[in-house]
Amino acid sequence: MRDSELNVQLLLTGNEIMSGDTVDSNSAMIAQRLGELAIGVYRKVTVGDDVPLLTQELTAMCASADLVIVNGGLGPTIDDLTAEILAAVAGVPLQEHPEAVAHLQQWCAKRNLHLNAANMKQAMLPAGAAIVDNPVGSAVGFELTVGTCRVICTPGVPGELRPMLDGIVADLAAKLQRPMERNILRLQTFGLGESTAQQIITDKIPDWPQAVELGFRAGAPQMEIKLSISNAAARDAQQRCRDQLQQLFGDHIIGEGDTTLAQRVLELLRERGATLTTAESCTGGLIASQLTRVPGSSEGFHAGFVTYSNAIKHSVLGVREDTLAEHGAVSEEVVREMALGALERASADYAIAVSGIAGPDGGSAEKPVGTVWIAWGDRDNIRARGLCWPVERTLFQTMIAAAGLDMIRRILLGVEEEPRYFGQRRIR
Repeated sequence: MRDSELNVQLLLTGNEIMSGDTVDSNSAMIAQRLGELAIGVYRKVTVGDDVPLLTQELTAMCASADLVIVNGGLGPTIDDLTAEILAAVAGVPLQEHPEAVAHLQQWCAKRNLHLNAANMKQAMLPAGAAIVDNPVGSAVGFELTVGTCRVICTPGVPGELRPMLDGIVADLAAKLQRPMERNILRLQTFGLGESTAQQIITDKIPDWPQAVELGFRAGAPQMEIKLSISNAAARDAQQRCRDQLQQLFGDHIIGEGDTTLAQRVLELLRERGATLTTAESCTGGLIASQLTRVPGSSEGFHAGFVTYSNAIKHSVLGVREDTLAEHGAVSEEVVREMALGALERASADYAIAVSGIAGPDGGSAEKPVGTVWIAWGDRDNIRARGLCWPVERTLFQTMIAAAGLDMIRRILLGVEEEPRYFGQRRIR
């Protein structure tokens, strides 16, 4: 595999990607990790579970590329074809690989599962293939050289691919004798849009250094700002840019790397020895779900209440019936009582309460779809704010859950200034 102008191509496999049932995030993950070595992806192709087409495409790639990374098709089912295709392209038979068998045995034993014939399919690999360790899943990765092209086969499950890429990238760096100089500093933000952030940076930092590449990745609910450098000499400039962004965006920056709002909130709760409870209506338990996805969340999160109907708001959280009758479920008065009720029942230090109209129906002239009231704080200081986020139902729930977590984050940090989105999303 030559080092100069390395030709890297990606082959993504699976009918589920072609049909749109699965969104391809893996190629972006692979490209980002290769970018750490300043290696770009020359070509990317997605092919369904079709033996002739896969064989044709992989043959062509092996003839033109230095490195091909195949993603998908390593599982135990009949439509997992990668090992078969690579063996055919390389002109070698499939054979049972002892390391793959040992991996399967250990994987099954750890989970108290029976190693069946379907699983054993994952140990049938092209003759001469070397194992690429999969620390998470049952299917090992494997690689084989076809002519002058190195082919690395990886699983399609993102949670399995991610840790495998650590070893693949490190091995590439060693083989190419290329230091991992490209460094990407990722800042996670909430409450900023791409265009707003770009305009502020353009206006306030007109002398942005060329050595630091600025990039954005919009998402829901967070937006990522990326500061990329290609060599160690630019690290000081990268850090200066990071400091300038901190001054510009301050409390809208959640943290670095892959930090989420839920992670940051739990970190702050842990630092203070405090606990949080949630009282949710329109978000249906999404805030609690995001918190409990974080390992160790039980230290700071003890209870969540999903009180969708008015009757349950009253019977579970103690929201007064006359409050509901007079003001309606989507009101400041109701979310304040929801928060206080949750604090009392969970014996927690802080609470988030939300009640809104997620749509597409249920709105009115006074309270259109997208209207929500959020309450947050402790027993002595419950704050509340009404917002209007008129977006599709699932996105509405995502953004409101994030806003609730963001307000607790801010109160734990002692931030008194209101976030930008309060002004943008205020009830008219």
